[in-house]
Amino acid sequence: MMSETILQVTGLTMDFGGIRALDTLDFEVRAGEILALIGPNGAGKTTLFNCVTGIYTPSGGDILLYQPGVRARTRLNGLKPNHVAEKGVARTFQNIRLFSKMTVLENVMVGRHCRTKAFILGAVFRDRKTRAEEQAIVEQSYALLKEVGLAAQVNELAGNLSYGAQRRLEIARALATEPFLLLLDEPAAGMNPQETIRLVQLIGKIRDQGHAILLIEHDMKLVMTLSDRIVVMDYGRKIAEGAPEEVRSNKEVIRAYLGEEG
Repeated sequence: MMSETILQVTGLTMDFGGIRALDTLDFEVRAGEILALIGPNGAGKTTLFNCVTGIYTPSGGDILLYQPGVRARTRLNGLKPNHVAEKGVARTFQNIRLFSKMTVLENVMVGRHCRTKAFILGAVFRDRKTRAEEQAIVEQSYALLKEVGLAAQVNELAGNLSYGAQRRLEIARALATEPFLLLLDEPAAGMNPQETIRLVQLIGKIRDQGHAILLIEHDMKLVMTLSDRIVVMDYGRKIAEGAPEEVRSNKEVIRAYLGEEG
């Protein structure tokens, strides 16, 4: 039963000058679920992701993280992105952000950085402990590439991959940080139908492995197929929340998308 709250957003507000991008937003993410955030362009979805992951500091409200095995909750407001990642929250971006001149394997290894224990002296003197950790990082990164179907491209430059493969590589790099909550920002954008099918299978597998997923997506077929619950945003506000079948018939949701009475 999916009932344990792992992320709680309360009264979240984000102002840019005179523009209110998020307006007292409330929702929660539960352990082991896929929660989709949908809404028209400009609804504030990516701004929300940026607040949760430390790129923006909210103007008001709270973002509270409940880490598995940690009794005290963590307030994410104002934490730097690397500290948010250390707490177990990882993300992908709407516009792919890979290191195009690095190999596929190296891109995933970069994601392991926040879990690395070796310090500067270890890197300089390369003691046995440091060498063992480096080997473990290589093995763990390769295992993630197998998970996302990119093991055969391990030594390819990331920039030479197909668009769909680059999307899957970005997910592998996010998983390398060992998150329990994964934020995916329009992962199916620009994909062809075959790539989208493969992505749906991958996201379902990630959830089945115990990760909670917060998903921004405009592909409604994908959203309705994958999501356990949906939060609908418009002009920075939550206008609906519920199971896919409830949201599909909500009149305010239909108005937001079609600009007319449902």
